[in-house]
Amino acid sequence: MQDEIVIKGARENNLKNIDINIPKNKLVVITGPSGSGKSTLAFNTIYAEGKRRYIESLSSYARQFLGGSEKPDVDSIEGLSPAISIDQKNGSNNPRSTVGTITEIFDYLRLLYARIGIPICPNHHCVIKSQQPKEIADKIFETYKNCRIQIISPIINMEKGTHKKTLEYLLKEGYNRVYINKEKYNLLDEIDNIKLDKNKKHIIKVVIDRIVPKSSDRPRILSSIEKALEMGHKKVEVDFEGQVEIFSQNYACPSCGFTVPDLEPRLFSFNSPIGACKTCSGLGQLKEVDINIICPNLNLSLNKGAITISGFGLDTYYFKQLQAACIYHKISLDTPINKLEQKDLDIIMNGSNDKIKLDYKSATIEFSKDFIWEGVAGNVKRRYLETSSERMRKSLDGLMNNTTCRECQGSRLSKEVLSVQISGKNIYQLGEMPIGDAYKFLDEIKLSTNEMKIAKMVFEEVKARYLFLINVGLDYLTLNRSATTLSGGEAQRIRLATQIGSKLTGVLYVLDEPSIGLHQRDNARLISTLKQMRDLGNTLIVVEHDEETMLAADYIIDIGPGAGIYGGEISAKGTPKQILKNKNSLTGA
Repeated sequence: MQDEIVIKGARENNLKNIDINIPKNKLVVITGPSGSGKSTLAFNTIYAEGKRRYIESLSSYARQFLGGSEKPDVDSIEGLSPAISIDQKNGSNNPRSTVGTITEIFDYLRLLYARIGIPICPNHHCVIKSQQPKEIADKIFETYKNCRIQIISPIINMEKGTHKKTLEYLLKEGYNRVYINKEKYNLLDEIDNIKLDKNKKHIIKVVIDRIVPKSSDRPRILSSIEKALEMGHKKVEVDFEGQVEIFSQNYACPSCGFTVPDLEPRLFSFNSPIGACKTCSGLGQLKEVDINIICPNLNLSLNKGAITISGFGLDTYYFKQLQAACIYHKISLDTPINKLEQKDLDIIMNGSNDKIKLDYKSATIEFSKDFIWEGVAGNVKRRYLETSSERMRKSLDGLMNNTTCRECQGSRLSKEVLSVQISGKNIYQLGEMPIGDAYKFLDEIKLSTNEMKIAKMVFEEVKARYLFLINVGLDYLTLNRSATTLSGGEAQRIRLATQIGSKLTGVLYVLDEPSIGLHQRDNARLISTLKQMRDLGNTLIVVEHDEETMLAADYIIDIGPGAGIYGGEISAKGTPKQILKNKNSLTGA
């Protein structure tokens, strides 16, 4: 097996036809003045060729998605391993991406909370336990006696497929009434007309029984509940005039009925529709229309043109709706905006549920109709969501500000998820702790013998990954920190910690000045991390100016002697001791 990367005739950018042998499975530092060609050798030549060869080894089907890459200007490179670049670029622009998701710690935490998390009722602060069929029947008699109810079993929850066999099975078992994606169907009459898209997720619920609960019906109701729980994955729903109450054989508060779904990993993800806050869809923020942008001059009245946005000119259809709504609610159109009462402003901005008559007349059309006033803010949000014009969306986006979601307070998760705790902290609270403090918290948790059996391996993996982040000097970050707010150096060190966690071997890592922004104490920990990656059986090529890193390296390549056209040559190469003695090395001097 070749123990060196042999480069011949590298001429990319300002490199002057250089030949160099780089030892494999070593920590190699490429150094030299800024602009001398360090990054050109490391990234534009070595990494670019490693990436190109890896892509060329894939099938033509895979290559069409990855795109091609040009061969760097070099005669030959031998002994290359699959290459991974960890450079100084900013992190993800995805608002759903956090430190926890990109380091994959969040995946392990979700598993941990699903296995040993304890649901606590947010209203009564008691441990939530499962409800048995008899308890559910008692609650039905207590709440719905002498009311017509439907006992419903949720058999399919957000699963792709046509579900044709499921529907045929239900009909065969004698169940006619089903709800598919909230639409009601009678299988006896409509089963042949139900066509579900196999690539979309569907929700299917079956009506087990329709009954008015009476004392004599207790055996029948108990039997229906047991059947519904059996078919509905331990869940049953009771529908009374469209109001649905969910009972679970898994977790529900006996006092207030607060129910927690089955504890499974996807429940704890804000990227899953099951675990995400329903109000903000897991973003933690909402776009709210700002009245100060809508009405830049609050001293003006509505009739004087206080609303300056597109669509609300004084003769437009939307403004006529606003006038009719104000007349209906007895709101003055001639009072300045800043003199109106808050309840009147709420109606103007957020609308009302009343049916209002509009008599509309223009130069070309005249009609009367009833409408429900959606509010100026509601109008802007609806147009923002419905428009297919990117220009219009950008214009409407300028009328809104991002505000913290009132429902989840920025946690992104549903209240059911936030009720599940380990040692008094839910998954969001743990993610809000600085990584160093969170590691101490996890280290001090005392698990029971049973919990240790269930979660020992996951627990140890979570702690190990926290430790990787601490070792690259990121103990001050939190897992909930958005990836869009990270600096280039932080993003690079996070990717470095993630690669350590992956425990790959035989890989060529190319890094771009990972020590930037680090205190000397943290620098020592970073070097220890780099050596740990090397000792796994990897080659590390680090572009670096830091003295401590160079002295810790196994091999140094000094490129120079100057920048631009005055660089691109190998000034010196060898171990740190050899570089220090080399008179041609500017770095050694």
